Amino acid sequence: MGTTGIQPRSSKPEAFVEQRPDHGPHLPAAGTRLKNLELAAVGGSDIRVRMLAAPINPSDINMIQGNYGLLPKLPAVGGNEGVGQVVAVGSSVTGLKPGDWVIPSNPGLGTWRTEAVFSEEALIKIPSDIPLQSAATLGVNPCTAYRMLVDFEQLQPGDSVIQNASNSGVGQAVIQIAAALGLRTINVVRDRPDIKKLTSRLKDLGAEHVVTEEELRKPEVKNLFKDVPQPRLALNCVGGKSSTELLRHLAPGGTMVTYGGMAKQPVTASVSLLIFKDLKLRGFWLSQWKKNHGPDEFKRLILTLCDLIHQDQLTAPACTEVPLQDYRRALGASMEPFLSSKHILTM
Repeated sequence: MGTTGIQPRSSKPEAFVEQRPDHGPHLPAAGTRLKNLELAAVGGSDIRVRMLAAPINPSDINMIQGNYGLLPKLPAVGGNEGVGQVVAVGSSVTGLKPGDWVIPSNPGLGTWRTEAVFSEEALIKIPSDIPLQSAATLGVNPCTAYRMLVDFEQLQPGDSVIQNASNSGVGQAVIQIAAALGLRTINVVRDRPDIKKLTSRLKDLGAEHVVTEEELRKPEVKNLFKDVPQPRLALNCVGGKSSTELLRHLAPGGTMVTYGGMAKQPVTASVSLLIFKDLKLRGFWLSQWKKNHGPDEFKRLILTLCDLIHQDQLTAPACTEVPLQDYRRALGASMEPFLSSKHILTM
């Protein structure tokens, strides 16, 4: 949601996508509307920002439907991630200037808008020389991928990681960041008509092995582990049978980290795996990590990821840019199965 670019005391309105005043299991487009509002004047510590691009993430849709761990007071502006450019700053602002690129420091800021006035502490400055799509998708998926790869197991170059939902935004970031760290990846995806095309695309990102959910259940998959060490880390975004299979292939003492539940089914772990292989089940939520570690640590994480982007070791997922006015079409497309592209609202 965004505002149109205006002067600090201009009467021009901002345009934004507003969530209606109730959560529910409706289709996301039915729970939103495009609305114009007047921009507030820029005060002492305020920053006026013109939004450039903002993606539609699964967590955004979950928020609209009321199925997320953090729900805004309604009505609210949609969107938790995106990149904007500073247009004007208040008299007491020292860390930002017009022209700087910024991203939200926390979820719930409301990024599906053309322009807005935010407080200085709500924003993080990022380099303006990285690709726009990388900047717009920087603050959630790559951060989640990086933290899961480094926080749960002390992996060394040559070690392996197994993940499902490997074509997701997080999954693609895991592939690239793992490759940058010297880690090998086993990437599980759902079978689909264009599986060869998807496999090729993931391998171009750095994936070593790409297998379907069905292939992972076959006895022949044991041949894969003749070449790759058994993974000590599994990353689960699906749940259900898929997560059970990840556990089955973990090395003794390994950890499975769950960060999503696309199948809407519980994680089921056999007693024998927990007892005889001493496997660990953990969860990860970036919002909680940021609460635990504070803004300075999050800024360091963002700059680490920007370094990877500058070194061509991290790119944005495949994206489809959609004008803000066509947000309903983008929301509908984001709900389609076998999504091959992340939809980004452009202002």
